[in-house]
Amino acid sequence: MNVKVVTDSTCDLPASIIAQYDITEVPVYINMDGQSHLDGLDLTREEFYRRLPDLKTPATTSAPGPGAFAETYERLVAGGATGIISIHISPTLSNVLNAATLAAETIKTVPVVAFDGRQISLGTGFLVMAAARAAVEGRSLAEIVALLSEYVKRVYVVAALDTVEFLRRSGRMSGFQSGVASLLKIKPVLKMHDGVATSEKVRTSGRALNRLIETIAGLGPLDQLALVHTRAAEGAMALWEQTKQLFPHIANPISVDVTPVLGAHLGPGVVGFACVTAGSE
Repeated sequence: MNVKVVTDSTCDLPASIIAQYDITEVPVYINMDGQSHLDGLDLTREEFYRRLPDLKTPATTSAPGPGAFAETYERLVAGGATGIISIHISPTLSNVLNAATLAAETIKTVPVVAFDGRQISLGTGFLVMAAARAAVEGRSLAEIVALLSEYVKRVYVVAALDTVEFLRRSGRMSGFQSGVASLLKIKPVLKMHDGVATSEKVRTSGRALNRLIETIAGLGPLDQLALVHTRAAEGAMALWEQTKQLFPHIANPISVDVTPVLGAHLGPGVVGFACVTAGSE
């Protein structure tokens, strides 16, 4: 089979990996100061985070319409695809998967599966890479879906926020709650696993970083590990320096700016990890 892999720009995969595995990425929309931009095309992550603190109204994001996905699928079919798997951010955080699902239903010539990655950022990205590698190996669409259904249980994203101000601005936290959190210097630690988002309230940045390391260490052996951040590359690398002795088999992990879909709510200064725990083989 010639299975093609589609995702959206929230997967946070570097352009080099997108090109290496011939992955098709559909950009999400970022709305700022009355203008709508395509993530990564006419608005870079660098520009987004540079402008974010000074916005008069909170940035918002929106999913591509079903038409954008249908056009993408039709183009891949015309290019010889015999099956398509379209892997996306958890539907609890975005409407992207719903748009992809509606588009998949319009394609009658080849099977198209819209897959709930149940993840965010490079958590989704790890799933996309696993699917792309399987496709290169010649796996069938059914085999790739089965592989991902197990793989998703091994993927985690955990990160510490530097501020709760952007949660307040986006309406995810009331002004009273954010005010109290700021006074108490609370640094929320967020975790995403298998479609479930959880959080811990930790006092001070140092304790939050220690909690990140404890969480990653507690997951056991890892097959993959990457750094995620919101315009905090130096902070992410400092976190890695404190962590790398735990995983001597992992060298030079990739480090990426988190998608604006999340960054609009989390703000700058976030640091964390995306990882895949070791398989049972």
